[in-house]
Amino acid sequence: MANITLKGNPIHTKGNLPNVGSKAPDFKLTNGELGERTLNDYKGKRLVLNVFPSVDTGTCAASVRKFNEEASNLENTVVLCVSRDLPFAMNRFCAAEGLKNVETLSEFRDQNFSEAYQLQITDGPLQGLMSRAVVVVNEEGNVIYTEQVPEIVNEPNYGEALASLK
Repeated sequence: MANITLKGNPIHTKGNLPNVGSKAPDFKLTNGELGERTLNDYKGKRLVLNVFPSVDTGTCAASVRKFNEEASNLENTVVLCVSRDLPFAMNRFCAAEGLKNVETLSEFRDQNFSEAYQLQITDGPLQGLMSRAVVVVNEEGNVIYTEQVPEIVNEPNYGEALASLK
């Protein structure tokens, strides 16, 4: 399990992120139109999985904005913003912010993503939500970068995540 903090207070995740060099675990998530998306839908694309507890918090919203800004400059790359938020909430946020370079996906129907990536928070006030993390997957479906953000109120290291794609 990963040991992280929420405003300095210890909390934990179910496990650890996939190892760099391993195959990215498959997943089933719900998109903004309530359709199902799987890892196979992105075959041949580079993926940035921006995972967070809820788009309705400042840090989570900031990560979606930042990856949206950076995604427009990346070839053959899709940024997937993943949370347990309802697709309607994520659609509303992106529409209000004018964000068009990220795809939002929700785990509200099935918890197979947080299980496969071991991201479910197991205790504390955010229990049941996913921790803040970034996983980058190359065109072959291999994990090339991971970051389990140690303090959940902090933003991920955008520079390192994006540098892994160069």
